[in-house]
Amino acid sequence: MACRSCRRQLALLARQASTAAEVRNASAPLRQFTHLTADPRLDQKRSFGSTPRQSGIRDVIGKAFRRTAEPYRVVRATEDMYKACAQEALYTISVNDRKAGTIPKTAEGEDIGEGKTMWHEDFHLPPTFSTWSQVTMLHMYLILARLRNMDLDAARSWQRQLVDHFFFDAEEKMDLSHGISSRGLRHRYLKDLFVQWRGVIAAYDEGVIKGDPVLAAAVWRNVFKARDDVDVRALAAVVSWMRRSLKVLDQIPDDQLYPKFLAVFKWPASNELALVNKPTRELAGQLKQTPPPIQNSTRG
Repeated sequence: MACRSCRRQLALLARQASTAAEVRNASAPLRQFTHLTADPRLDQKRSFGSTPRQSGIRDVIGKAFRRTAEPYRVVRATEDMYKACAQEALYTISVNDRKAGTIPKTAEGEDIGEGKTMWHEDFHLPPTFSTWSQVTMLHMYLILARLRNMDLDAARSWQRQLVDHFFFDAEEKMDLSHGISSRGLRHRYLKDLFVQWRGVIAAYDEGVIKGDPVLAAAVWRNVFKARDDVDVRALAAVVSWMRRSLKVLDQIPDDQLYPKFLAVFKWPASNELALVNKPTRELAGQLKQTPPPIQNSTRG
């Protein structure tokens, strides 16, 4: 019986290979190459006159291999992109607590795990499946927005594979981390998660277009679950980080997006708190500066 990881990869490759346009594009050069090799004139001795034809055959073979390998390259590249998104708010559930049924719960009944990422410690988000999924979708949205600048067919292929990685991983977390063994129940939760994903795209698109207040409201509703006690500085920091990330991603050429995208996420959103805490020039002289607390030093 195939392992879970093998089934996941096979499903991704099968979906990629089933795209009619890709199969047609990959097979056309092969048919052209077969037609060329059947030409009896190719059996003539090598001469200057036959060199261009031989180079044409090599070009056709190269294009055929590149197009055949493209689905595999997309799967690998989007998997690395997804892993970078998924690790930002990663959490764990104690196996002993899960077996004993002693996992702590939120007020909404959601399992609380253990997480030590920036989103948990600096922005005080609980280490739950909901936090992980929303933060992951936030990072995925930034990549998805950049992929829209690519060729339409390529963008759809990359976006589809990126989203597939997320939902495969989400179902795996439901099963292994939260003990949801019923496939039907997992699929019901995945349908709800897909609705959330579509809503996230629409909300963030609206915020990017209409301005920072609308974008902050979208972050507040999705990432911070519309809590009343949210620090507005955290919302401002996340919005500033999103704007910065979108700008940096937009400056990366298409052929360099895969190797260079990771550098964008190395700048954490919490770094924007320094910018948020800095008074604007209009308010610099009006705000009262709080002196730092006096600390007693001890001498050895």
